Amino acid sequence: MMDKKKGVIGILTGGGDVPGLNPAIRAVTIRALREGYQVIGIRRGWGGLVDIIRDKNADNNNNFQILTEEIVNRAGRTGGTFLHTSRTNPGKVRKEDVPGYLQDKYVEEKNDLTPEVLKNLDYLGIDTMIPIGGDDTLSYGVRLYQEGFKVVAIPKTMDNDVPGTDYCIGFSTCVTRTISLTNSLRTSAGSHERFLILEVFGRYAGFTAMLPTMAGAANRCVIPEYKFNIDHLTELMVKDRLANPSHYSILLISQGAMYEAGEMIFENNATDAYGHAKLGGIGDLVSERMKELSPKYNKGKTVDVISQKLGYMVRGGDPDAIDSIVPMAFGNLALDLVLGGIHGRLVVLKNGRYDNMPLDIVTSTKKLVDVNRFYDTSRYRPKYENFETKPLFIMTSEV
Repeated sequence: MMDKKKGVIGILTGGGDVPGLNPAIRAVTIRALREGYQVIGIRRGWGGLVDIIRDKNADNNNNFQILTEEIVNRAGRTGGTFLHTSRTNPGKVRKEDVPGYLQDKYVEEKNDLTPEVLKNLDYLGIDTMIPIGGDDTLSYGVRLYQEGFKVVAIPKTMDNDVPGTDYCIGFSTCVTRTISLTNSLRTSAGSHERFLILEVFGRYAGFTAMLPTMAGAANRCVIPEYKFNIDHLTELMVKDRLANPSHYSILLISQGAMYEAGEMIFENNATDAYGHAKLGGIGDLVSERMKELSPKYNKGKTVDVISQKLGYMVRGGDPDAIDSIVPMAFGNLALDLVLGGIHGRLVVLKNGRYDNMPLDIVTSTKKLVDVNRFYDTSRYRPKYENFETKPLFIMTSEV
């Protein structure tokens, strides 16, 4: 369909939005155009490659757009992703989500539309894909590469939990926003002498709770990697409150955190295309229980609670400095690999150095907080020791 130049690169963003996606799209596009490539932006993540109708008379403008310097420069300093995003997994498309013209062909409850995706890539003339996303989005990039397609991936997620890299696009802005919002809310906590309990993102990994706490935003944090005892946590929070002249204390709680005898808390039974139920609610549950338990450790007096989900407030808005610089570097790293004929790689930051790793690292392991090294399990807070030779954000990906 497209007239090929040196080659045609497709780029997409999948999963949750974060600040830094548009700078990454900009970096890839400008470098690629100057090297003689054409760049096609796929809309709505992998979903845009599922919905294409391979007919020259069909209107596919909702699924992709040709990228120019003007387009990416206009968006490149802003948050979010102008290509839009989805959690579509073409390898597991629900029957009701199969495009109408394919519903006679794919009739299972879950359908693998990878053959259609490969045909659609060929139809668009795309010979290399650069997906930007977390481990779910990139896991389908692994699948495409295993099918023989050229893929170079860029890691993005506020949770900072993509294996193989110490840093994922969006994490710095998330930490910056979390610290700022916590500092805004602490004035209310102090005015009313309450506990302030803030639920932050983090399904399996507690980095977004750990780093702001380490930076002094909170007294305590509980994370998915270590189940907590609510009585002990309440006792610690009461002590913190009594020691504070303003009579308040702050807890950051990862959405995937669990009671000692409990499981993750879900909003409902619905799951996304990667099988994940929507998390949420642990902050409110802990708030209610901590209020009930507080008289036990506070001379019989109840401590009221301010409970707040930070949620989308930490993923909206413009990128900070790090999430403007790292996406630029990641985009150019990806082009270096493409120009060198190297594929099946994930661009990474390791120990303060830009590098690349085999793409299948994304599906072969998990990146979690090393509790023994970084988390004080008796005090529910980070350890403040052994920082020598650690990278900028302290906790590394060990693989």
